[in-house]
Amino acid sequence: MAVKNLTARKREDIANSALKTGRKQGNVPGIFYYRGTKSIPIYVKDIALHQFVYTSEVHIINLKIDGMDSSYNCILKDIQFDPVSDKPVHFDLLGIAEHEKIKLEIPIAIIGSPLGVKEGGIIQHSLHRVEIECLPKDIPSHIEVNIESLMIGDSIHVSELPHENFEILDSPDTTVVAVVPPTIEVVEAPPAAEGEAVPAEGEEEKAEPEVISKGKKEEPEEEK
Repeated sequence: MAVKNLTARKREDIANSALKTGRKQGNVPGIFYYRGTKSIPIYVKDIALHQFVYTSEVHIINLKIDGMDSSYNCILKDIQFDPVSDKPVHFDLLGIAEHEKIKLEIPIAIIGSPLGVKEGGIIQHSLHRVEIECLPKDIPSHIEVNIESLMIGDSIHVSELPHENFEILDSPDTTVVAVVPPTIEVVEAPPAAEGEAVPAEGEEEKAEPEVISKGKKEEPEEEK
């Protein structure tokens, strides 16, 4: 996996007012932490964070904090977004060590067009990320799943995902992607009017023949 650089500035003032001011200036507040050490509050320029946020891949980050001699390898562990603007408002960076396994979520990328879609089926992508555990050097940027051979009714589960040098922690029976039959809309017949008989299935309503008489009706002859 490629390593990408990120430069940050240490936050000295952690008050809410300082956070609001920093965000207005294009800075996103965050925390860098590593097991057994004290966490470091930091700021990162909004635009510098984009390469790690708006992507479907996972990256190892080489973090450089201004004023500190050492740099740190870490991963983006969590990020929060503003519910209105959808912009990042806070993030967590987790420090990693070369010989220590870590747990993290990896995106699933489906590739190919299933045979079942050509027959009218619909792709149902149910699981977009899986949690894995591995050494930092074995972290995959994503997991590819080829779905070209799927017919209508076929599916792929977590147990069938390709994995090398890492362990998938999700339940093996969880469905990742499936090709389902198309939805057929059933149109119901309009209800019968009140008092109107409903013909039995298979029967057609038969109209009564109309009797039309011609000429004047004769009256019975009066007795004399």
